[in-house]
Order: sequence, then C-alpha cells, then structure tokens
Amino acid sequence: MIHHVQLAAPSGSEEAQRGFWTRTLGFAEVEKPPVLAGRGGCWFRRDGIEVHVGIDDEFQPARKAHPAFAVEDLDQWTARLTDAGYPVAWDQDFPGMRRFYTQDPFGNRLEFLERT
Repeated sequence: MIHHVQLAAPSGSEEAQRGFWTRTLGFAEVEKPPVLAGRGGCWFRRDGIEVHVGIDDEFQPARKAHPAFAVEDLDQWTARLTDAGYPVAWDQDFPGMRRFYTQDPFGNRLEFLERT
C-alpha cells in the first residue's frame, strides 16, 4: 500500500499549490508535522491518497514520472481542469482505460484515468 506520493515545486510556491490541489482538485490540505513545516511545501489528502509537495531549490518539473489518479466520471475531471486553465492531453494507448495527462502549476505531469 502506498502512503503518499511526493512531488516537487519551486520555492515560494505554496499558495499556487494550495490553489491547485484544494480549489481545482478538491483535496484537503493536511497540516505538516511541526518538525517538517519549516522546510516549506504543502501536504494534501483526498479519498485516502496523500500528495506531499516539497520545495526543491533546484526544481525541475517531472515530465515523465507521475502519479496516476483512478477516478469516476473522467469527463467531469476534464471539465474541472480545463475550466481552471490546465491542459488536458488524451491518451488512448492503455487498453481498458480512458485516460488523460495534465500538469500542475509547475509542469509536473499528472495522469487521470477510469476503467472502460
């Protein structure tokens, strides 16, 4: 079982992180333990999944590696992301799945998929 997925973001990006993960994707922010809070970044949770976005002073977006979120009503997720101004790139190459890729505000790749 996976406890969390770690993504990176540039220094000073916490407000943009909160906007994307809470307002756009509907995750709840999780308070970081005090011993880790001084490092910056934010943690988020939804449906038993945690995403930890940490600060990397030499940040480069993950353009290939990515978390994949299994969701219901993929079209609703497409609308939610495009309405918020995020790209949606459909990929039909996974048999038995409908899926698309998007990016967080920092260019990290994210996948959303549902079984067909």
